[in-house]
Amino acid sequence: MSGSCHPVLTIGHSTHALKTLVELLKANTVAALADIRSSPFSRFTPQFNRGTLEKSLVAEGIKYVFLGRELGGRAADPSCYENGRVQYQRMAGTEVFRGGIERVLRGATKQRIALLCAEKEPLDCHRTLLVAPALLNAGVMVDHILADGRVETHAAAMMRLLGLLGMPQADILRSTAELVEEALQRQAARVAYVDERLVGKATSGGR
Repeated sequence: MSGSCHPVLTIGHSTHALKTLVELLKANTVAALADIRSSPFSRFTPQFNRGTLEKSLVAEGIKYVFLGRELGGRAADPSCYENGRVQYQRMAGTEVFRGGIERVLRGATKQRIALLCAEKEPLDCHRTLLVAPALLNAGVMVDHILADGRVETHAAAMMRLLGLLGMPQADILRSTAELVEEALQRQAARVAYVDERLVGKATSGGR
């Protein structure tokens, strides 16, 4: 399937005006937007509330689908948490998550898709730390639309992440892929969602 897939884009709505988001999507010939926010509502950016956003995009000729249950960064399954913090590796192994990835892969065989979340910076978001690696493992290219309109390849984003964490791009003992994997885990430990209700509680999760 992946051989005939369009590259998948990601974008964060940040505090953009709705018009700006639409312009960024159209500039990158996005035909469909998959909303991967667990909670697609915000009192600070009401223009991106699920119903408002869907209506606005459809009016602009862009399809909308909500995949926050499958690919959102806040797992509903308590076993995906450790001391309250969601564990991306556990999430990636769930049937719900894999089903969401399959839906994106099927859609990408037909049209150019962008995955939407809220964070401005791709490196601070599960779209880059969790969802993009799963798509790459399926053989699909991933690029990130930045707030200023530039498009950053996922490979370039990973090099930037290594620099952000003060890690080398090459190591005599580890491959670049191994270094990137460590960087992803370290960044996830910094930015992944924390459910305060689960802090200090044991879970039955495992790798």
